[in-house]
Amino acid sequence: MPASDIGIDLGTRNSLVYSTARGMVLKEPSVVVYDKNTERIRAIGEEARQMAGRLTSNMEVIRPIRQGVIVDYIVMEKMLKYFIARALGRRAFRKPRISICVPSGTTEIERKAVEEATYQAGARSVHLVEEPVAAAIGAGIDVTKPFGNLIVDIGGGTTEAAVISMAGVVVSSSIKVAGDVFNQAIMSYVRRNHSLFIGEDTAEKIKMEIGTAVEEATPRTMEVKGRNVITGLPRVATLTSGEMRAALKDATGQIVETVHSILEKTPPELAADIVDRGIILTGGGALLHGMDTLIEQKTGVHAMTVQDAMNVVVIGTGKYADVIERMDN
Repeated sequence: MPASDIGIDLGTRNSLVYSTARGMVLKEPSVVVYDKNTERIRAIGEEARQMAGRLTSNMEVIRPIRQGVIVDYIVMEKMLKYFIARALGRRAFRKPRISICVPSGTTEIERKAVEEATYQAGARSVHLVEEPVAAAIGAGIDVTKPFGNLIVDIGGGTTEAAVISMAGVVVSSSIKVAGDVFNQAIMSYVRRNHSLFIGEDTAEKIKMEIGTAVEEATPRTMEVKGRNVITGLPRVATLTSGEMRAALKDATGQIVETVHSILEKTPPELAADIVDRGIILTGGGALLHGMDTLIEQKTGVHAMTVQDAMNVVVIGTGKYADVIERMDN
């Protein structure tokens, strides 16, 4: 029953669940609060995020996925079960087909562990989908056709660049440079150049408001509150989008270099398709102002960021089982 298909994008920062029957059903932080005294999980997702920073000494915050890699399988399995139960609700008469997306560099052992955890969480059948393939399906590309498409998915923990053809990955590369590294780069820059400590939430706001990958004709500015490095007292500083371009230059440069290396490894026929079709950018990191322009400038190939860039991976994951079924028929 395709109506019961669900797709899960277990992200470094957020986990999303999409149902082919009901659309987007869940988006929650990939965070768990663990009670060391009782050895039990106290909260998962949004509830855990709200508790973080206000915890007693007997509790700890666990992020089971870091930079696209599962680092705590037991906690990840419990988190997965919770998200699936939330997504299905009480009306689940039949176990669902579940597709779950994994980074393209995942080892066979890691894939087995994810598959086993998804069955344990209540799946009837499990499909593991490589992130770039899911992104392509979610972006509306017919991946079953023998045409080359270059997908660059810039998430929270990793950037995945891959050439897709016939619903498979022809050549791919994954680097641990993405949205979280952007935030760290902004925090370091502000500390170094303005003697100001800021938190990750503030860095995220700066990135979204004045972050840029390219030089702007009219720079934007933003006032930022933080703690003075020397005095420890609260202080306000004014930042510019030009400063943010400088802060992010190394990280954006690494992403461009990855895209460049993929193009160099792409077979000539598929490379010709990519020149015609352009480079497709997905993921929250692709929303950084000018990211598509920078890639286009450095590669000479038209690049575009898809609409609803943050959700295309999970939407494509939800639709994956149906795409594969149609291919097999």
